[in-house]
Amino acid sequence: MNTQSSNSWQPLIGGIIAALIVLIAFNAFVIINPGQAGVLSILGKAQDGPLLEGLHWRPPFVSQVDIYDVTVQKFEVPAESSTKDLQDLRASFAINFRLDPLIIVEIRRKQGTLQNIVAKIIAPQTQESFKIAAARRTVEEAITQRNELKEDFDNALGSRLEKYGIIILDTSVVDLSFSPEFAKAVEEKQIAEQKARRAVYIAREAEQQAQAEINRAKGKAEAQRLLAETLKAQGGELVLQKEAIEAWREGGAQMPRVLVMSSDSQSRVPFIFNLGDGQQ
Repeated sequence: MNTQSSNSWQPLIGGIIAALIVLIAFNAFVIINPGQAGVLSILGKAQDGPLLEGLHWRPPFVSQVDIYDVTVQKFEVPAESSTKDLQDLRASFAINFRLDPLIIVEIRRKQGTLQNIVAKIIAPQTQESFKIAAARRTVEEAITQRNELKEDFDNALGSRLEKYGIIILDTSVVDLSFSPEFAKAVEEKQIAEQKARRAVYIAREAEQQAQAEINRAKGKAEAQRLLAETLKAQGGELVLQKEAIEAWREGGAQMPRVLVMSSDSQSRVPFIFNLGDGQQ
């Protein structure tokens, strides 16, 4: 009877052993997918060497694998600073980055989770990098030289995060704003510049009109001068004719000669006629 009881327990024991084997096998391997990197910890201690994509063995029950996403991550980080002329400048940056999978173990030991990386590393370093870029220029230069501002910011942020195993792929300025006082000053300056341009336009228009009046006056004066010369020439001819007639009337040894100018306007050739014989 004891033999029958022992035989009845064998299937149950076999099933338990098989379940334990499956459980151990399940906990003894981990799969790392593409775009991931893992850190193996045994009894709470991180082991050297990252677990890259593929199948990896791990000690069952006493180990843990922390998996990190090493694809491109994007976070929007606010920042504010003072410019060279002590104006308040605020910005918001979209940071595209990824973690270096080859040093993911060091990242795990020093920074912990991805949330800690963003809150404790990326955010404060973004703030400091923006201060460096903004302090190099005035607030007006920060607005007009936005590309140069971003370039200085990228260089500062990239060098600061590289030592943490954080690779910056790209940044973009989502928003750039300044104090209400400066906004009002900018508006007043634009209005003043518009008024100045308007005044210059009016002055130039008045100058052109004055020059036109001068040109018209010069034209009238020239026309009057030419008219006066013509009248003067014609008056001289009449005087000569009058003197000749007076001499004839008073009598003399010779008959008077009349000076007549040709009507040709281009060559006024004088002709003298003898009133006595009609000879030239």
